[in-house]
Amino acid sequence: MTRSGTKGVARPERERQLVALAVAEFGARGYLRASVVDVAHAAGVSKPLVYSYFGSKEGLALACVHDAGARLADAVDAAQVATTAGGRALQTLTAIFTVLDDCPQAWSVLNDPTLPAGPALDAAREYRARLSRLGDLGTAAVLAAAGNHDVRDRELFSQMWQYAVTATVRWWLDHPDEPAAGMPARCARILAAMGLPALTTK
Repeated sequence: MTRSGTKGVARPERERQLVALAVAEFGARGYLRASVVDVAHAAGVSKPLVYSYFGSKEGLALACVHDAGARLADAVDAAQVATTAGGRALQTLTAIFTVLDDCPQAWSVLNDPTLPAGPALDAAREYRARLSRLGDLGTAAVLAAAGNHDVRDRELFSQMWQYAVTATVRWWLDHPDEPAAGMPARCARILAAMGLPALTTK
C-alpha cells in the first residue's frame, strides 16, 4: 500500500485518513488480528502518532465503529421513503450497498464478533439496534399499508427481513468478485421473481 505521509496534512484530515485505513484493516482482519502498526505504516506515520490521536487500539476501533455505523444507519434512515414492500426493500438494500461500494469493510466493522467488551462494542450494538429499529419501522409500515396490524406478524416480518439483509450482505462478502454497485439490480431481480413490485418507489 502506498504510504500517504503526514507533512502539511491538517489534523482533522489526518484523522479521517487514519480512520479510513483502520476501517479497511479492522474490517478485513477483525479486531483481534488487526494491527495498529499496519495502519500507521499505510498512513506513513508512526504507531505513537496513531495512539496520540485515538489513545489506544480500542480507541481506534471505536472511531471505526462510529464511522461505519453512521454511514450505514444514516443511509438506511434516508432511504425509508417507499410504501410498497418491494420498493422499501430495494431502497434499503441500495442504500446499504451504496455505502459498501464506497467503504467495503463497513459491515464487517459494525458486526465484528471479536470486538472486546467496552465502548467500541457498546457503540456497535447501538448502531445495530438503530438499524434494527429502522427495520421494525419499515416492515411495520409495509404491513400497515396492507391492512395488517398484528403485533406478532410485525415482529416476525421484521426478523425475517433483517436476517434476509444479513444473508444478502454475507453472500456479497463471500463473493469478492461481485461489484457492490450491481447488487441492487441482482436483488431487484430476485424480488421480482418473488412477485414483489421491487421497482416501485411510491
